Amino acid sequence: MDIIKRIKLRDFEIGGDRLTVLAGPCVIESQEILDITAKGLKEITKELGINFVFKSSFDKANRSSITSFRGPGIEKGLAMLQLIKEKYNVPIVTDIHTPEQAAIAAEVADIIQIPAFLCRQTDLLVAAAKTGKIVNIKKGQFLSPEQMGTLVKKVEDAGNNNILLTDRGSSFGYNNLVVDYRGIPIMQSFGYPVVFDATHSVQLPGANGNCSGGDRKFVPTLAKAAMAAGANSLFFEVHPEPDKGLCDGPNMIALKDAKELFAVCKTLFEVVRS
Repeated sequence: MDIIKRIKLRDFEIGGDRLTVLAGPCVIESQEILDITAKGLKEITKELGINFVFKSSFDKANRSSITSFRGPGIEKGLAMLQLIKEKYNVPIVTDIHTPEQAAIAAEVADIIQIPAFLCRQTDLLVAAAKTGKIVNIKKGQFLSPEQMGTLVKKVEDAGNNNILLTDRGSSFGYNNLVVDYRGIPIMQSFGYPVVFDATHSVQLPGANGNCSGGDRKFVPTLAKAAMAAGANSLFFEVHPEPDKGLCDGPNMIALKDAKELFAVCKTLFEVVRS
């Protein structure tokens, strides 16, 4: 296997010998939901011995309908994430949609995430790179894993070698995604850790007309397969009551189910590396 750079984050490494999980609600709905989810996930990951990065979005710009809930916006949203960061002492990952958001988000976020549909936007990648923070590039549903190499080079050429690559499935006909697990070793060949997004991979884009559908019962299957294929990290959208979630509810997993799933994934992660 190609040598994969270990990405340092606080007192742990992504791409090392310990599983890292990026997890949290799809979008910021309220401080209460952030608190419940962060507290629960911090306890679970600490008990299991898993590295944890808290994830939530201050804005979801890519929604099916103009009336869909998008979140509180960058100013209020980052303030809410800052409270979580301080209260639970956890690193933060959140996504940006425009170049000017990069430096602002970097004041709170430890990882700047590039959304899949925007992954080829050069100005966005360069702006994220120049923050000096870790840049997580989500593979576009329309790209082959081999094509991620040119995106890696954009970030490297902008002076940043702290990169993560995330697979979240590929378009398969209309309103469906499929996962090609060959993509994990292919993207690892670029020298950086690969994250597998198990919840967005079960999304059914636009399948419900004015919003996307999904089928969370397949999340464990895909997550376990990604561990078997050698993924370095996992990404889950987690909510206390996903069926009441205001964004991506059908594919988010319930907080009450996270511990059991994380434990199985950790075991597989360690078996593969033994």
